Parts: sequence; structure tokens; C-alpha cells
Amino acid sequence: MTILTIFFLITAILYSSVGFGGGSTYLALMLIWGIPFYIFPIIALFCNIIVVSGNSINFIRSGNLNIKLLIPYLIGSIPFAFIGGSIQIEKEFFEILLFIILIIAGILLLMESKSFSQDEIKIKNIPKIFSIIIGSIIGFISGLIGIGGGIFLSPLLFLIKAGYPKHITSTASIFILINSIFGVAGQLTKNIILNEFLNYWPLFVAVLVGGQIGSILNIKFLSNRTLAVTTSLLVIFVAVRMGFRILS
Repeated sequence: MTILTIFFLITAILYSSVGFGGGSTYLALMLIWGIPFYIFPIIALFCNIIVVSGNSINFIRSGNLNIKLLIPYLIGSIPFAFIGGSIQIEKEFFEILLFIILIIAGILLLMESKSFSQDEIKIKNIPKIFSIIIGSIIGFISGLIGIGGGIFLSPLLFLIKAGYPKHITSTASIFILINSIFGVAGQLTKNIILNEFLNYWPLFVAVLVGGQIGSILNIKFLSNRTLAVTTSLLVIFVAVRMGFRILS
């Protein structure tokens, strides 16, 4: 548990520094460490909530929240995050799906890192129905697997030029927070032993500390591009490690 806690701390530092929660990597780490499968999603989602809560508050206070950008994605994601969270899937399917998600997320993060270096961005008006559909798809996958979904939403928003970087970062962070809350609600419809869930309290303390450190790194020390590249390389590394596990 000690080594796993350290890895959760490092993950929280890196992900929170770019406004994410780290759910996908928490899941992969728990899978590698042999944590009981049925409790994976709720632990990862709860860690997400802890990590992005601080970031979300900071983004709102700083005035970086663009509510018009956020709302359509939430309209689609909230019900589907709950539905996805309530569905029981087999461990083998979960492993393959998580592997695919990590690979895609790593590539998307690398793409996003290039967006931070752009000085001029022309914002496009995205149809609301398109945003709702995107939110629904990401919400369902997020609830099903146990991630917040921001790792998909943020690069996608950069790709389609839906908003300025500060608005996209804040949108992704709050999207993760709310998505994770409804994902947990869906997970709680299953037979989960809360006493066993509480046995993993060191992981929650680790991500709480890591989330605060990551926020400081974002604000004072490293550039967003450097942090995004570092995080993407971590995601890809974990995905490759998972791939070897699946094939072995």
C-alpha cells in the first residue's frame, strides 16, 4: 500500500497541475497492484473529486469559468455518467477498455500540449446539440470505467477551438468534478462494501496533498505545456505497462 500511495501522490501532482483528476491512471495502478476489481471505479472517482475540488474553486474565484461553454456538456454527461456508473462489466472487458482509453488519452494530451503554445486562437461557435452529444458519450464512458472525462473533453475542446485555454481548463476541471459525483452515485447502486472502501484512506490523503502541490506547480513554477507533456508521457507509460499485463 505504501508504494501505491506514493504513485497516487505523484499522479495527483501531475494531473492536478493541468486541471485533471487522474482517474484513468489511478485505475491502471490499482489494476497493476491487484486491488479488488469491484471497488476500482468508486476509489478512482472519489480521488478525482478530492483532486479537482480545489482547482474548480480556484477557477471560479479567478473568473475563468465560462458557464455557456460548460453547461451543454454537463446536460449530456450528468445522466449518462450515472447510467454508466450503475452498469456492471467484466474485469477482462474493463482491462481492454481502460488500455484503449489510456492510449487515446495520452495521444490527446500530447496534442493538447501544442495548443498551449499558440498565441492567437480563433474561437468557433459549436452547436449546442453537438456539445450535448459529446458530453453524453464522455459521461457514459466516464461512469462506466470510473474516470472524470476531462482528459477527453479538454483536448477535444482545444481541437475544435471551442474556447480560450483558461476557459477550457476550468471547464474540464468542473466537468470532472460533477461527472465524478454522478459517477459515484451510479456506482453506489451496486453492491459495494463501504467499510472496505474506507480501508484505502491513505490513497485519499495522498491525492489531497498531491492536488495541492500540483496547483502550486501550475501557478508558480512550470509551464502548462511542460506539465501537459509530462502527464501525457505518464499516461502512455501506464498504458504500455497495462498492455504487457493484458498480453501476458
